[in-house]
Amino acid sequence: MRRHLCLLWGLLLACVGGASAQPETLRIATGELPPYASSARADQGMSLHIVRQAFAKAGVQVEYVFLPWTRALVETRDGKWDATAAWGRNAERDKGLLVSDNVLTEQWQILYRSDRNFTWSSLQDLAGLRIGVVADYSYTPAFWRMVKDGTLRADVAPDDVSNLNKLLAGRVDVVPLDRNVACDLLGAKFTGEQARRVRAHPKLFVPDFTTHLMMSEKLPASAKRMEAFNRGLKALRQSGEYGKILQQQPCAADLAQALQGG
Repeated sequence: MRRHLCLLWGLLLACVGGASAQPETLRIATGELPPYASSARADQGMSLHIVRQAFAKAGVQVEYVFLPWTRALVETRDGKWDATAAWGRNAERDKGLLVSDNVLTEQWQILYRSDRNFTWSSLQDLAGLRIGVVADYSYTPAFWRMVKDGTLRADVAPDDVSNLNKLLAGRVDVVPLDRNVACDLLGAKFTGEQARRVRAHPKLFVPDFTTHLMMSEKLPASAKRMEAFNRGLKALRQSGEYGKILQQQPCAADLAQALQGG
């Protein structure tokens, strides 16, 4: 009897130990921004794949919940979700949130129609133009200040596809957009003839548009989780896996050429 009790106790301890060894799973709120974040992609997008692999290096699993971007941010700040990804920096909007190291640097340019002459060197050069924007996007603090004081004219749309349609229809003059996002949308949502009517100015709209994972300061575990994520992200870069993920964004040759600027 004593031998049986010892065996049972050993099995119980093994079960408890096995359960405690299960990796933590974090719920991360995000939105749709192909190719960086997309519920339609097997990897759920380049940025989200980087976040997943960085957490995996730290022994943490993740589960993504796709929401409207503003809701994802507000609910994460309130502590409903463990984190939100991936966001550009905005000092005012980021209040109440811990911000990670750079997940991925986006390449934002200004798109215009190929039948128009367009050049710019400073934001002041955009004065008088109808600029297609999405309200939730970071752009730059200087850009939003100039919109607020009336120097720049922002035409707000719910998403990037709407802005590209406005651009093609002549309802806006320019659209600031990341190069990979533009390539993905023009290739997937528009005809070849439409895509060929879009050009990108070679000057970057944002010189260094870093994107980040963010966690609520209200959650006691956020600080340690953020430390673990940053360690995992560093390990991912050093392993060479990070660079391979960045190379997984295909773009048709004609689109790539147009979106390199010119």
